[in-house]
Amino acid sequence: MNRIEEPVKPTTEVLEGVELSIVVPVFNEEESVGPLVTRIRTAMAGFLKSWELILVDDGSTDRTLPNARKELSHPDLQLKIIELQKNFGQTAAMQAGIDAASGRLIATLDGDLQNDPADIPNMVAAIEERGLDLLVGWRKNRRDALILRKIPSWCANFLIGKITGVRLHDYGCSLKIYRGSIIRQVKLMGEMHRFIPAWVAGVVPSSRIGEMPVTHHARHFGTSKYGISRTFRVILDLLAVLFFMRYKARPGHFFGSIGLAAGCLSALILFYLAIDKFIFGNDIGTRPMLIVGVMLFLSSIQLITTGILSEMMARAYFRDDETTSYIVRQTFEREQPDA
Repeated sequence: MNRIEEPVKPTTEVLEGVELSIVVPVFNEEESVGPLVTRIRTAMAGFLKSWELILVDDGSTDRTLPNARKELSHPDLQLKIIELQKNFGQTAAMQAGIDAASGRLIATLDGDLQNDPADIPNMVAAIEERGLDLLVGWRKNRRDALILRKIPSWCANFLIGKITGVRLHDYGCSLKIYRGSIIRQVKLMGEMHRFIPAWVAGVVPSSRIGEMPVTHHARHFGTSKYGISRTFRVILDLLAVLFFMRYKARPGHFFGSIGLAAGCLSALILFYLAIDKFIFGNDIGTRPMLIVGVMLFLSSIQLITTGILSEMMARAYFRDDETTSYIVRQTFEREQPDA
Protein backbone atom coordinates (compact mmCIF):
# COMPACT_ATOMS: atom_id res chain seq x y z
CA MET A 1 0.00 0.00 0.00
CA ASN A 2 1.48 3.25 -1.08
CA ARG A 3 1.60 6.00 1.55
CA ILE A 4 0.54 9.39 0.28
CA GLU A 5 2.39 12.22 2.02
CA GLU A 6 0.63 15.54 2.26
CA PRO A 7 2.73 18.53 1.31
CA VAL A 8 3.94 20.62 4.24
CA LYS A 9 2.22 23.97 4.29
CA PRO A 10 4.46 26.96 4.87
CA THR A 11 3.89 28.72 8.18
CA THR A 12 2.61 32.24 7.70
CA GLU A 13 1.80 33.11 11.30
CA VAL A 14 5.35 33.64 12.56
CA LEU A 15 5.40 36.76 14.70
CA GLU A 16 8.28 39.01 13.82
CA GLY A 17 10.07 40.48 16.85
CA VAL A 18 10.62 44.19 17.27
CA GLU A 19 13.86 45.21 15.58
CA LEU A 20 14.22 48.70 17.05
CA SER A 21 12.90 50.41 20.17
CA ILE A 22 13.17 54.21 20.35
CA VAL A 23 13.24 55.46 23.94
CA VAL A 24 12.62 59.15 24.66
CA PRO A 25 12.53 60.54 28.23
CA VAL A 26 10.46 63.75 28.41
CA PHE A 27 10.05 66.26 31.22
CA ASN A 28 7.93 69.41 30.80
CA GLU A 29 8.10 69.27 27.01
CA GLU A 30 4.42 70.01 26.28
CA GLU A 31 5.21 71.99 23.13
CA SER A 32 7.84 69.57 21.83
CA VAL A 33 6.28 66.15 22.35
CA GLY A 34 3.78 66.38 19.46
CA PRO A 35 6.27 67.60 16.84
CA LEU A 36 8.78 65.06 18.20
CA VAL A 37 6.47 62.12 17.48
CA THR A 38 5.72 63.56 14.03
CA ARG A 39 9.42 63.83 13.23
CA ILE A 40 10.07 60.29 14.42
CA ARG A 41 7.23 58.91 12.29
CA THR A 42 8.57 60.78 9.26
CA ALA A 43 12.15 59.64 9.87
CA MET A 44 11.12 55.99 10.28
CA ALA A 45 8.69 55.90 7.34
CA GLY A 46 11.25 54.12 5.18
CA PHE A 47 12.43 51.73 7.90
CA LEU A 48 11.41 48.31 6.59
CA LYS A 49 11.57 46.42 9.90
CA SER A 50 9.31 46.62 12.92
CA TRP A 51 9.93 49.37 15.45
CA GLU A 52 8.29 50.87 18.52
CA LEU A 53 8.36 54.24 20.26
CA ILE A 54 8.50 54.49 24.06
CA LEU A 55 7.91 57.88 25.69
CA VAL A 56 8.77 58.10 29.39
CA ASP A 57 7.10 61.02 31.17
CA ASP A 58 9.43 61.82 34.04
CA GLY A 59 6.86 63.43 36.34
CA SER A 60 6.03 66.41 34.11
CA THR A 61 3.98 69.18 35.72
CA ASP A 62 2.64 70.66 32.47
CA ARG A 63 0.57 69.10 29.66
CA THR A 64 3.32 66.84 28.38
CA LEU A 65 1.45 63.64 29.25
CA PRO A 66 -1.96 64.65 27.80
CA ASN A 67 -0.28 65.88 24.61
CA ALA A 68 1.65 62.63 24.34
CA ARG A 69 -1.50 60.55 24.80
CA LYS A 70 -3.04 62.27 21.77
CA GLU A 71 -0.43 60.50 19.64
CA LEU A 72 -1.89 57.10 20.58
CA SER A 73 -4.53 57.64 17.90
CA HIS A 74 -2.11 56.95 15.04
CA PRO A 75 -2.90 53.43 13.76
CA ASP A 76 0.51 53.07 12.11
CA LEU A 77 2.46 53.87 15.28
CA GLN A 78 3.39 51.31 17.93
CA LEU A 79 3.57 53.73 20.85
CA LYS A 80 3.91 53.07 24.56
CA ILE A 81 3.79 55.90 27.12
CA ILE A 82 5.18 55.30 30.60
CA GLU A 83 4.19 57.75 33.32
CA LEU A 84 6.57 57.82 36.27
CA GLN A 85 5.18 58.60 39.71
CA LYS A 86 7.39 61.66 40.13
CA ASN A 87 10.48 63.28 38.64
CA PHE A 88 13.24 60.70 39.12
CA GLY A 89 15.72 62.29 36.70
CA GLN A 90 16.79 61.54 33.15
CA THR A 91 18.87 58.49 34.06
CA ALA A 92 16.00 56.74 35.83
CA ALA A 93 13.59 57.65 33.04
CA MET A 94 15.99 56.24 30.48
CA GLN A 95 16.32 53.05 32.52
CA ALA A 96 12.52 52.74 32.69
CA GLY A 97 12.31 53.01 28.91
CA ILE A 98 15.07 50.46 28.37
CA ASP A 99 13.36 48.03 30.77
CA ALA A 100 10.12 48.37 28.80
CA ALA A 101 11.79 48.09 25.38
CA SER A 102 11.52 44.82 23.47
CA GLY A 103 13.70 45.70 20.47
CA ARG A 104 16.86 43.92 19.43
CA LEU A 105 18.34 47.39 19.06
CA ILE A 106 17.51 50.35 21.30
CA ALA A 107 17.83 54.01 20.33
CA THR A 108 17.70 56.88 22.82
CA LEU A 109 17.33 60.59 22.17
CA ASP A 110 16.22 63.76 23.96
CA GLY A 111 12.68 65.04 23.78
CA ASP A 112 13.55 68.70 23.17
CA LEU A 113 13.84 68.39 19.34
CA GLN A 114 17.57 69.15 19.39
CA ASN A 115 18.44 65.59 18.32
CA ASP A 116 17.29 64.75 14.79
CA PRO A 117 15.37 61.45 14.47
CA ALA A 118 16.36 61.37 10.78
CA ASP A 119 19.80 60.18 11.91
CA ILE A 120 18.40 57.01 13.50
CA PRO A 121 18.09 54.83 10.33
CA ASN A 122 21.64 55.72 9.30
CA MET A 123 22.93 54.91 12.79
CA VAL A 124 21.11 51.56 12.77
CA ALA A 125 22.77 50.69 9.47
CA ALA A 126 26.16 51.87 10.78
CA ILE A 127 26.06 49.85 14.02
CA GLU A 128 25.36 46.70 12.01
CA GLU A 129 27.92 47.42 9.31
CA ARG A 130 30.67 48.24 11.81
CA GLY A 131 29.81 45.37 14.17
CA LEU A 132 29.46 47.62 17.23
CA ASP A 133 27.55 47.20 20.48
CA LEU A 134 27.13 50.94 21.04
CA LEU A 135 27.11 53.79 18.54
CA VAL A 136 27.24 57.29 20.03
CA GLY A 137 26.11 60.43 18.24
CA TRP A 138 28.65 63.22 17.84
CA ARG A 139 27.14 66.71 17.68
CA LYS A 140 29.92 67.99 15.47
CA ASN A 141 28.13 71.29 14.74
CA ARG A 142 26.52 71.79 18.11
CA ARG A 143 23.87 74.53 18.35
CA ASP A 144 24.42 75.62 21.95
CA ALA A 145 25.96 78.52 23.84
CA LEU A 146 29.76 78.57 23.68
CA ILE A 147 30.59 79.57 27.26
CA LEU A 148 27.85 77.81 29.21
CA ARG A 149 27.53 74.61 27.19
CA LYS A 150 30.26 73.95 24.63
CA ILE A 151 33.43 74.75 26.59
CA PRO A 152 32.37 72.79 29.74
CA SER A 153 31.35 69.92 27.45
CA TRP A 154 34.73 69.89 25.67
CA CYS A 155 36.57 69.83 29.00
CA ALA A 156 34.31 67.08 30.36
CA ASN A 157 34.69 64.91 27.25
CA PHE A 158 38.48 65.18 27.42
CA LEU A 159 38.57 64.40 31.15
CA ILE A 160 36.15 61.46 30.89
CA GLY A 161 38.04 59.96 27.97
CA LYS A 162 41.37 60.38 29.77
CA ILE A 163 40.18 58.71 32.97
CA THR A 164 37.95 55.95 31.58
CA GLY A 165 40.02 55.13 28.49
CA VAL A 166 36.92 55.37 26.24
CA ARG A 167 37.76 58.34 24.03
CA LEU A 168 34.75 59.96 22.36
CA HIS A 169 34.11 63.47 21.09
CA ASP A 170 30.67 63.81 22.66
CA TYR A 171 29.69 61.90 25.79
CA GLY A 172 26.72 64.19 26.36
CA CYS A 173 24.81 63.40 23.18
CA SER A 174 21.66 61.47 24.07
CA LEU A 175 21.27 60.10 20.53
CA LYS A 176 22.76 56.62 20.82
CA ILE A 177 22.08 53.16 19.40
CA TYR A 178 22.63 50.10 21.59
CA ARG A 179 22.35 46.39 21.17
CA GLY A 180 19.54 45.53 23.53
CA SER A 181 21.32 42.48 24.95
CA ILE A 182 24.26 44.70 25.97
CA ILE A 183 22.56 47.75 27.46
CA ARG A 184 20.27 45.50 29.51
CA GLN A 185 23.39 44.27 31.32
CA VAL A 186 24.09 47.82 32.51
CA LYS A 187 22.06 49.22 35.40
CA LEU A 188 21.71 53.00 35.27
CA MET A 189 21.22 55.06 38.43
CA GLY A 190 21.88 58.51 39.84
CA GLU A 191 22.90 60.81 36.98
CA MET A 192 25.09 58.27 35.23
CA HIS A 193 23.47 58.60 31.79
CA ARG A 194 26.36 60.91 30.85
CA PHE A 195 28.80 58.03 31.29
CA ILE A 196 26.90 55.26 29.50
CA PRO A 197 29.83 54.50 27.12
CA ALA A 198 32.08 54.02 30.16
CA TRP A 199 29.53 51.70 31.78
CA VAL A 200 29.14 49.73 28.55
CA ALA A 201 32.94 49.43 28.38
CA GLY A 202 32.65 47.45 31.60
CA VAL A 203 30.84 44.62 29.79
CA VAL A 204 32.30 44.81 26.25
CA PRO A 205 35.69 45.84 24.80
CA SER A 206 36.00 49.56 24.08
CA SER A 207 36.72 48.63 20.44
CA ARG A 208 33.00 47.77 20.10
CA ILE A 209 32.02 51.34 21.00
CA GLY A 210 32.00 53.87 18.16
CA GLU A 211 30.64 57.26 17.18
CA MET A 212 29.35 59.07 14.11
CA PRO A 213 28.46 62.72 13.39
CA VAL A 214 24.79 63.59 13.80
CA THR A 215 22.65 66.67 13.23
CA HIS A 216 21.99 69.01 16.14
CA HIS A 217 19.31 71.70 16.21
CA ALA A 218 18.90 74.77 18.39
CA ARG A 219 16.23 74.52 21.09
CA HIS A 220 12.87 75.95 19.91
CA PHE A 221 10.64 75.34 22.94
CA GLY A 222 11.11 75.45 26.69
CA THR A 223 14.36 75.91 28.56
CA SER A 224 17.35 73.68 29.17
CA LYS A 225 17.21 71.49 32.29
CA TYR A 226 20.98 71.85 32.79
CA GLY A 227 23.23 74.76 33.69
CA ILE A 228 26.84 75.50 34.53
CA SER A 229 26.35 73.87 37.95
CA ARG A 230 26.26 70.50 36.17
CA THR A 231 30.06 70.73 35.77
CA PHE A 232 30.65 70.12 39.47
CA ARG A 233 28.26 67.16 39.54
CA VAL A 234 30.02 65.68 36.51
CA ILE A 235 33.34 65.71 38.39
CA LEU A 236 31.82 63.88 41.37
CA ASP A 237 30.03 61.40 39.10
CA LEU A 238 33.26 60.81 37.20
CA LEU A 239 35.03 59.80 40.41
CA ALA A 240 32.17 57.38 41.13
CA VAL A 241 32.43 55.94 37.60
CA LEU A 242 36.16 55.44 38.00
CA PHE A 243 35.61 53.63 41.30
CA PHE A 244 32.89 51.36 39.90
CA MET A 245 34.81 50.56 36.71
CA ARG A 246 37.84 49.37 38.67
CA TYR A 247 36.55 48.24 42.05
CA LYS A 248 32.83 47.41 41.68
CA ALA A 249 33.37 43.70 42.31
CA ARG A 250 36.26 44.17 44.76
CA PRO A 251 35.78 47.39 46.78
CA GLY A 252 37.81 45.87 49.62
CA HIS A 253 40.93 46.24 47.47
CA PHE A 254 40.38 50.00 47.19
CA PHE A 255 39.84 50.69 50.88
CA GLY A 256 42.21 47.95 51.99
CA SER A 257 45.15 49.23 49.95
CA ILE A 258 44.78 52.73 51.42
CA GLY A 259 44.39 51.22 54.90
CA LEU A 260 47.50 49.08 54.53
CA ALA A 261 49.50 52.08 53.29
CA ALA A 262 48.37 54.12 56.29
CA GLY A 263 49.14 51.18 58.60
CA CYS A 264 52.68 50.78 57.24
CA LEU A 265 53.38 54.49 57.63
CA SER A 266 51.98 54.38 61.17
CA ALA A 267 54.18 51.39 62.02
CA LEU A 268 57.31 53.22 60.81
CA ILE A 269 56.49 56.33 62.84
CA LEU A 270 55.66 54.41 66.01
CA PHE A 271 58.73 52.18 65.64
CA TYR A 272 60.95 55.26 65.32
CA LEU A 273 59.34 56.85 68.38
CA ALA A 274 59.72 53.61 70.38
CA ILE A 275 63.46 53.53 69.65
CA ASP A 276 63.74 57.22 70.55
CA LYS A 277 61.90 56.62 73.84
CA PHE A 278 63.26 53.33 75.12
CA ILE A 279 66.81 53.40 73.73
CA PHE A 280 67.71 57.08 73.77
CA GLY A 281 65.42 58.03 76.66
CA ASN A 282 63.84 61.07 74.98
CA ASP A 283 60.40 62.33 75.92
CA ILE A 284 57.86 61.72 73.11
CA GLY A 285 54.62 62.53 74.94
CA THR A 286 54.23 66.03 73.47
CA ARG A 287 55.58 65.36 70.00
CA PRO A 288 53.16 65.87 67.06
CA MET A 289 54.64 62.81 65.36
CA LEU A 290 53.10 60.60 68.06
CA ILE A 291 49.63 61.98 67.35
CA VAL A 292 50.13 61.49 63.61
CA GLY A 293 51.27 57.90 64.12
CA VAL A 294 48.31 57.03 66.35
CA MET A 295 45.82 58.68 63.96
CA LEU A 296 47.29 56.79 61.00
CA PHE A 297 46.97 53.53 62.97
CA LEU A 298 43.30 54.20 63.77
CA SER A 299 42.62 55.26 60.16
CA SER A 300 44.23 52.06 58.93
CA ILE A 301 41.94 49.92 61.09
CA GLN A 302 38.89 51.93 59.98
CA LEU A 303 39.73 51.70 56.27
CA ILE A 304 40.42 47.96 56.39
CA THR A 305 37.15 47.41 58.26
CA THR A 306 35.32 49.55 55.68
CA GLY A 307 36.84 47.41 52.95
CA ILE A 308 35.56 44.23 54.57
CA LEU A 309 32.07 45.69 54.99
CA SER A 310 32.02 46.94 51.39
CA GLU A 311 32.98 43.46 50.17
CA MET A 312 30.01 42.04 52.08
CA MET A 313 27.71 44.69 50.61
CA ALA A 314 29.03 44.05 47.08
CA ARG A 315 28.24 40.35 47.40
CA ALA A 316 24.73 41.16 48.63
CA TYR A 317 24.32 43.57 45.69
CA PHE A 318 25.27 40.94 43.13
CA ARG A 319 22.94 38.40 44.76
CA ASP A 320 19.88 40.67 44.70
CA ASP A 321 20.02 43.20 41.88
CA GLU A 322 16.30 43.71 41.28
CA THR A 323 15.92 47.18 42.83
CA THR A 324 14.85 49.87 40.36
CA SER A 325 15.59 53.59 40.47
CA TYR A 326 12.06 54.59 39.40
CA ILE A 327 8.37 53.89 40.10
CA VAL A 328 5.86 53.59 37.25
CA ARG A 329 2.44 55.09 37.93
CA GLN A 330 0.75 53.72 34.80
CA THR A 331 1.39 52.78 31.18
CA PHE A 332 -0.63 53.85 28.15
CA GLU A 333 -0.83 51.95 24.87
CA ARG A 334 -3.13 51.98 21.90
CA GLU A 335 -5.61 49.14 22.11
CA GLN A 336 -4.85 46.51 19.49
CA PRO A 337 -7.76 44.86 17.62
CA ASP A 338 -8.31 41.18 18.34
CA ALA A 339 -6.53 38.86 15.91
